[in-house]
Amino acid sequence: MKILKKLLLLILVVFIIAQFFGPEKNEGDIATVDAFIEDTNPPKDVQVILKNACFDCHSDHTRYPWYNNITPINYWLASHVEDGKKHFDVSKWNDYSDKKKDHKLEELAEEVEEGHMPLPSYTWTHSDAKLSKEQIEAVEEWVKMARIKYVFLKDPQ
Repeated sequence: MKILKKLLLLILVVFIIAQFFGPEKNEGDIATVDAFIEDTNPPKDVQVILKNACFDCHSDHTRYPWYNNITPINYWLASHVEDGKKHFDVSKWNDYSDKKKDHKLEELAEEVEEGHMPLPSYTWTHSDAKLSKEQIEAVEEWVKMARIKYVFLKDPQ
């Protein structure tokens, strides 16, 4: 029993010390999404959807919940944001070719339609990110309209 108490005490001490460390936060300026918004021209309702369901993990600006101050949760969240930005980063929109922009919009619509995005683990704590059927349809319609210009601008390769 003494070993178990010592082990639990050690775990508690390590947990407390770990609270003083954490990953770098993704707290860039929300203005980093402006190029994406300007270029794709989503209607206001879709802009709200993007802000509530996409930008935290797919831009340089993340709104962190209170529990992000708890290690190891903060590392888990940082991993999600890093992975999200690896797949699609609206803050890097101007760095994408027209072909890639078209492809990313196509993927966005597909992931939303199939219910893969936003992640269920995200919507557990962000109820405003749960998309209704109407919101999903609004995103799909916007993507169709936004992709038109990229279809005609694609490099012939």
